Amino acid sequence: MTTLAALGFGYCVRHLVAGEPAAFSRVIGTARTEERLAALPTGVEPFLFDGENLSAVLADALAGTDLIIASAPPDARGDPILRCAGTLLEAGRLSQVVYLTTLGVYGDHGGGWVDETTPPRAGSPRLERRLAAEDEWFAFGQKRGIPVSVLRLAGIYGPGRNALEQLRAGEARRIDKPGQVFNRIHVADIARTICAVVDRRFDGILNVTDDLPAPPGDPIAYAAGLLGLPVPPAIPFDEAAQNMSPMALTFWAANKRVANRRLKDELGVSLAYPTYREGLTALHDWGA
Repeated sequence: MTTLAALGFGYCVRHLVAGEPAAFSRVIGTARTEERLAALPTGVEPFLFDGENLSAVLADALAGTDLIIASAPPDARGDPILRCAGTLLEAGRLSQVVYLTTLGVYGDHGGGWVDETTPPRAGSPRLERRLAAEDEWFAFGQKRGIPVSVLRLAGIYGPGRNALEQLRAGEARRIDKPGQVFNRIHVADIARTICAVVDRRFDGILNVTDDLPAPPGDPIAYAAGLLGLPVPPAIPFDEAAQNMSPMALTFWAANKRVANRRLKDELGVSLAYPTYREGLTALHDWGA
């Protein structure tokens, strides 16, 4: 059986483990704070990891790990997992790595199509660090002789994190930036993809995204229709941008359509929710 270490146990891994309870004989999860650690699901062995210090008990657990799913954000010194535990992992029994990152590394393409062969245009120090971390993990995999799957994720939605919830809470904002499009992906399809790359021992970069790049306000309008609520008024981007964080401004500066041919053709992944319409309709029907 397989021991999984989720270093940065977050939304995606939570749904993977819940949906595949028999896939792993042991699940190790890390969090940066005691509060987040206490919120880990039952059955997940909790370990504090702040990106700086590796405890003896966590080191011992990692030495017996077969699969790592890494999502901890890199800092100016690189990936914190490799910095703190790289040597230990090289000597352990690790046989595969899945690194969760972002489509943001492609940068702005003026609404044009990109795929895994498109050179990245990070455009910010944060995204440059993401690209550097990808390279670090690939170098580690080559040295260790194991596959490393770098999954570049679209905008994630799913139970408890979607336009329906935003509307119910009165927090939905329909920002209008003419020509802007984004890709999205349901968390269930991320879990499905992780299972596929582990099963096939996929080594390389993979875009994990739906089939429909769409304007940012479209899911909100669609969700409003499902709930029988009025569509929130459009807010001009220039007005909304005045209150955005630097990270959000970087996100909105990137306009692209992301292809998922490799996901479907090479990995054979059939998306349960190929567009936000199927995803939001299912979430509405489940009351999620």
